[in-house]
Amino acid sequence: MVLRYRSYLEARLLAPGTINLRLGAVRRLAYEAADSGLLSSDLAAGIRRVKGVRNLGVRLGNWLTVEQSLALWQAPDCKKLKGKRDRALLALLLVCGLRRHEAVDLRIEHLEQREEHWTIVDLKGKAGHVRTIPVPGWVMEELRVWLYTAGNRSR
Repeated sequence: MVLRYRSYLEARLLAPGTINLRLGAVRRLAYEAADSGLLSSDLAAGIRRVKGVRNLGVRLGNWLTVEQSLALWQAPDCKKLKGKRDRALLALLLVCGLRRHEAVDLRIEHLEQREEHWTIVDLKGKAGHVRTIPVPGWVMEELRVWLYTAGNRSR
C-alpha cells in the first residue's frame, strides 16, 4: 500500500523532497502505531523499508548580489510618497526575506518590539507556518519614514 502511495505521489509529479516528506510522515505513523500495539512490528518494519525518491541535483535560485540588491533598493525616488513606500517594501522583501504574499498580508499590528529589537510577529507564511522575523533597525526606519509621510503616526 505504501509503495502504491509513493507511485501515486510520483504520478502527480511532486518534487522528490515533497514525496520524501510525506513518506517520512507515513513511516513515523507506522512506528508510533507499532509502539502502541496498533500495528504489528513486522508490518511497521516493512513500511519503514520503503525507500524514498532520489533527489537529483540541487535546486538553485537566481540570487541577487549585494550590489544588485542595493541598486534595486535605491531605485525608487525617495522624495515621493510612492518611492518611500517602495523602498520600505523592498527593504522588507530583501532584508527580512519576506515572500510576496507575506508582504501583502503584513499589518502594522505584526510589528512588535521584543527585547529591544523590532520583529514581525506571528506572520502566516508558506504552507500556513507562523513565522517571527527579525527586522533590522534601518529597515524599521524606512517603514517609519513611509508611514509618517503617509499620515500613519502609530509606530
